[in-house]
Amino acid sequence: MKPHTKATTLHAQPSDNFADKLAATQAQLKAAAGEFQPLKQASSLGAEDVVITHIINQLALDIPVFVLETGALHSDTLALLERLQANSRAPIQIYKPQHEAVIAFVKHPGQQAIFESMANRKACCGIRKLEPLGRALQSQKAWITGLRREQSQARAEVSAQENDMTNGVPIVKLNPLVDWT
Repeated sequence: MKPHTKATTLHAQPSDNFADKLAATQAQLKAAAGEFQPLKQASSLGAEDVVITHIINQLALDIPVFVLETGALHSDTLALLERLQANSRAPIQIYKPQHEAVIAFVKHPGQQAIFESMANRKACCGIRKLEPLGRALQSQKAWITGLRREQSQARAEVSAQENDMTNGVPIVKLNPLVDWT
C-alpha cells in the first residue's frame, strides 16, 4: 500500500468473498420478507444501512424502512434522508421523539446535559431514540439492522438472527451484514 492511498481507493475493490456474502445477505432478506411480516428495516443512514436499503430496493422486497429523526441529525444526514425518500422503492417512515418530552429535557436539565453525566445521556437517548424506536417496532415480528461483528468488541458475538426485546415485547432482530467487513 502506498503511504498516501485514500481510503476510498483502498477499499474500492470488493473482498475475495464479496459475491458469497452478498448472496447470503440477499437470501436472508428474501427469506425474512416471506417469514416475518410485519417486518421493518431500521436505518441510521450509515453505510451499512444504506447497503441494506439498496438491496431491499434492488430485490423489490416488501420491507419498509424507518429512520429515527432525533431532532439532532446533521444537515448532510437530513439531505441524505430526503434523497432516500425521493428515490426509494421501499416506503421510508420517519419517527420523531415526542416534542413535549424533548422540550422538557431541553428546559431542564438542558441541551448540553448529555455532556455532564451518563444519566443525562441515557435520559436523552430514551427520549430521542428509544421511545420512537418502540413506536417504530410496535406490532412488528422482526426488524433488520446493519450490525457487523467487526464494528466493535461489543458486537463481536452478534448473530445473523437474534431474539430481542423492545419495550418488554419479544421481537426477532436480523443482522444480514453480520459477516461483512
